[in-house]
Amino acid sequence: MNCDILDLRAFLMVVETGGFHRAAEKLNISQPALTRRIQKLEQIVDAPLLERTTRHVAPTATGTELLPLVRRLLDEFDSTLFSIRDAGRAGGHFTLACVPTAAFYFLPGVIQKYSERYPNIRVSILDLPAIDGLQAVARGEAEFGINFLGGTESGLIFDKLADDPFVLAARRDHPLASQDEVHWSDLEPHRLITVHRASGNRTLLDAGLAHKNIKLRWFYEVTHLSTSLGLVEAGLGVSVLPRLATPSGDHPILVTKPLENPRINRTIGVVRRQGARLSPPADRFLSLLLEMWTEKPD
Repeated sequence: MNCDILDLRAFLMVVETGGFHRAAEKLNISQPALTRRIQKLEQIVDAPLLERTTRHVAPTATGTELLPLVRRLLDEFDSTLFSIRDAGRAGGHFTLACVPTAAFYFLPGVIQKYSERYPNIRVSILDLPAIDGLQAVARGEAEFGINFLGGTESGLIFDKLADDPFVLAARRDHPLASQDEVHWSDLEPHRLITVHRASGNRTLLDAGLAHKNIKLRWFYEVTHLSTSLGLVEAGLGVSVLPRLATPSGDHPILVTKPLENPRINRTIGVVRRQGARLSPPADRFLSLLLEMWTEKPD
């Protein structure tokens, strides 16, 4: 039995409208396409389903016998779809793992919009370092993650969202803030604030600079990128961090500048378990996240 929902809808619409022309208009398909769907059903049941005259189309005896079953199948299918679609109104829950930078600066806007659409869905956010976030997804503790690692992990799928370049963060009154472009060599005279070498961001940064035989000469080393921004605001130095980790829009104290020669990026993406299907609440959240990420200004 190789028929689909659209074949059944085509048959029902022709019966209800009494003609192929009106049915094709309501289904927004061509009359030849509609005819092919009816012929397909007739081949499956091995009997004509409709009697055609110049002015009217009516079901045959076989068509009349089939009609209640078609209506019941379509009603059940539609009600199931509606129940899934409206699950957010009844409640639900899902968990995601996210690197702290995205969790702090980008994720709240997505959650706010999601909450407006699905006010009864509860969301658990595991704001974890990159490696811990990967492990949470791999173990099934989170349905998906936002991460900059995972492209080579076995059993995980990594879908790229964007390249996130490392930039300089400085106070607006700092000498480097007036430069349109900053090179790594420009940092040498200034006190540099960086994250600990155990951080995934630091690993990416050191690896990218090693190709140019550049080594960071840090003065303050912190665990969290948000801490480095606090030290920059206090005038204790400048910091190198991913652009996503910096405040969006105009900041009253801080300014960010591109770092060149070399330009170093980390790749932000969505991590999922291979072969695992997302729950409806998680799937809707991911769709919204991708939509808003696409709209996010560079």
